[in-house]
Amino acid sequence: MFKRLKEELDSIMERDPAARSRLEVYFLYSGFKAVRAYRKAHWFYKHNMKFIARYLSQRARHKTGIEIHPGATIGKGLFIDHGMGVVIGETTIIGDNCTLYQGVTLGGTGKDHGKRHPTLGNNVMVGAGAKVLGPFRVGDNARVAAGAVVLDEVPDNATAVGVPARVVRLNGVRPYNMDQIHVADPVSQELCHMALKLQGLQKQLDEIIRQREGNRDENL
Repeated sequence: MFKRLKEELDSIMERDPAARSRLEVYFLYSGFKAVRAYRKAHWFYKHNMKFIARYLSQRARHKTGIEIHPGATIGKGLFIDHGMGVVIGETTIIGDNCTLYQGVTLGGTGKDHGKRHPTLGNNVMVGAGAKVLGPFRVGDNARVAAGAVVLDEVPDNATAVGVPARVVRLNGVRPYNMDQIHVADPVSQELCHMALKLQGLQKQLDEIIRQREGNRDENL
């Protein structure tokens, strides 16, 4: 138990530059508290004491703002940064050393039965406000950009961006060694695309004006 506790504290210290000590993480980090509460609740859930499990998970939800269903399967080293509004569904599976930011939902679409929620591989990062919905896999070392809505499988070493999300490969890059600002921004990409279109339209308009002025001069 103490080994697992130390591992989770160390994983947060490695990934959060704002963490100054293990003591600070232990007492002040809501994500750490939520994961600890989940570990306890999950034990009761596995031993068919589901009411106690749900009671513990709901207490943790009210205290931390993070809702983790006790039936979820979570590996070691999960870091929930900031955490408010994070939701992890019952049949979610999360691998080792994953990072979730505030507002993340690992949920279902309401269309599936049995396995309804996503599976995250190892070293996956899911950015703030992202939604991963459905019983598919997000591969090892994958990243989901902030605000993305992922409805299909994401390969290993890839980044899912946009609504609905599309995939951009990033070969061999460990997600938590990169910050969120280096993910391709779908909004800025769309603005650039619109700017190029406007430039083309402006050229066409200038050409039409020149033609009309030339015709007017000829008529005079």
